[in-house]
Amino acid sequence: MNTHDIEAFVAVVETGSIVAAATRLHLTQPGISRRVQSLEDRLGVALLERQSKPLKPTAAGREVYQRGRRVLGSVADLLAGVEPGSEASGEFRLGVAPFLAELALTHPIDRLRTEFVKLTLRITTGWSPTLLTLLESNAIDAAAVVLPDDVMPPNTLTTHLLSHQLPVIVAQREAGLSEGRLSLQELASQAWILNQDGCGIRRSIRHTLDAARLPVDVAVETFGTELQLSLVARGIGIGMVMPGALARSAFRAQLRVLQVPEFKAGVNTWLVHARAPGRLAAPIERLRRDMSEMLDAEERLLI
Repeated sequence: MNTHDIEAFVAVVETGSIVAAATRLHLTQPGISRRVQSLEDRLGVALLERQSKPLKPTAAGREVYQRGRRVLGSVADLLAGVEPGSEASGEFRLGVAPFLAELALTHPIDRLRTEFVKLTLRITTGWSPTLLTLLESNAIDAAAVVLPDDVMPPNTLTTHLLSHQLPVIVAQREAGLSEGRLSLQELASQAWILNQDGCGIRRSIRHTLDAARLPVDVAVETFGTELQLSLVARGIGIGMVMPGALARSAFRAQLRVLQVPEFKAGVNTWLVHARAPGRLAAPIERLRRDMSEMLDAEERLLI
């Protein structure tokens, strides 16, 4: 079986079109079509639903895609070599949770690009549950995710705990809330400014208040910590962020941290990948070290 045919089919599935796959692989569109047809003839099944736009794999095609990705990964491992000191090459498909994106896409990614010059980085940003699903289906190679401290990554994956943090609840400094300690009941009476469902911080809020049979009143759902803090600073609601994000915020002076002793939910940051990283072992280890240092520095920021 020709691995070039597998590569073409995988590219079509991941890009959703013959045109995009041809661009990715630097081939002509007829060349891509011939390779996909060759693979279908060899396997004796239709692999694509050709009437759909974007192109989607058939049921058999989804299975071939997952197995094909593993085959291509094994071939890349063979070509690159996995002995210590070998130079990693090929694609490194990394998923990053939104909370980590601003941090991970700076120094850690720059260091990967500098140290592994033959590595092509492809970055996907998404909520942690989505990234874990992509990782288990072999659509990405590794992911940096944020999960509530009562949730573990799937045991089918290799996991590295990078940090454990306790988010802080913030309100407008002039908001008419007690300067002392607040109860969960008082907290539940406030409107929240949060990320959409899928966010680990939001899940920890809901888990804590649901356990106390208290409501969660979401006033605004929006993406981006700094935007959320700007809305909190304007008195639209309360929010919950990582301490480092608050320390860096331009709105810090307009905010204050609420003391809620009953609220103890934390979040863990994990780097997760397949059991046998092969050719990506060195880049993943480099990323693990750099992200651990980055998160340690975050914890040292003063509020």
